[in-house]
Amino acid sequence: MGTPTSDRPLALVTGASSGIGYELAAQFVEHDFDLIIAAEDDGIESAAQKLHRDGGPQVWSVRVDLAREQGVTELVAAVTATGRPLEALALNAGRGAGGAFVGGTDLADELEVVDLNVRSTVHLAKLLLPAMVDRGAGRVLFTSSIASTMPGPFQAVYNASKSFVQSFSEALRNELKDTGVTVTALLPGPTDTAFFERAEMQDTRVGSGEKDDPAKVAEQGFAAMMKGDQTVTAGSLVNKVQTAAGKIIPDKLKSEQHRRMAEPGSRN
Repeated sequence: MGTPTSDRPLALVTGASSGIGYELAAQFVEHDFDLIIAAEDDGIESAAQKLHRDGGPQVWSVRVDLAREQGVTELVAAVTATGRPLEALALNAGRGAGGAFVGGTDLADELEVVDLNVRSTVHLAKLLLPAMVDRGAGRVLFTSSIASTMPGPFQAVYNASKSFVQSFSEALRNELKDTGVTVTALLPGPTDTAFFERAEMQDTRVGSGEKDDPAKVAEQGFAAMMKGDQTVTAGSLVNKVQTAAGKIIPDKLKSEQHRRMAEPGSRN
């Protein structure tokens, strides 16, 4: 990975080969950030090619599996090798797994959800935030989800992982409030990405229903991060209403609502 001298700020986006992550990367390029993008699939190289503009910001791709500890350390090494401060960090990598926890899902699949959504988020934050705090400047965006506001029958591990990310981001925001480093949580709703296909949820009501444009979600998330907002519920008005209602609706009722949306076969 070449590291030419540049006066542009440097940002890192994980899970950037497609979907919200790719669109977040596009926002950084549009706003004149040099950029490191990371993902586990070979689409990350083509994403970097699409984002590159002659005479524009530099875009480097790093193909790593962040569900593995080695992937995290390789990515941090790539950031360190630039010799440049990281001005912005978008921890977006994540995935889901749909189905009944007992009898409907694979343990290895769900543990990978935990490793990617939770473990890698903590690991990357632990290794990359200290330099920001030492410098007294930096912006951090965690991709949470409106799923963080409710129990998730038939998506139990995913929702729990996003509840962790949401709580973690809010705790870090408070800890870092006097350091010059801001922490923002992005809460998208159902978005038009490969998420539901990978989670094997195409036959569910939520998987087959209307979804938000990932470019719009990323635009709202980027703007909130740059303003230093605490949270942003991105996408449709329905998402905002659902997030607000989630603060007062009992968990038992939210569980039943989620069941109707995520239960296998609910598309019919």
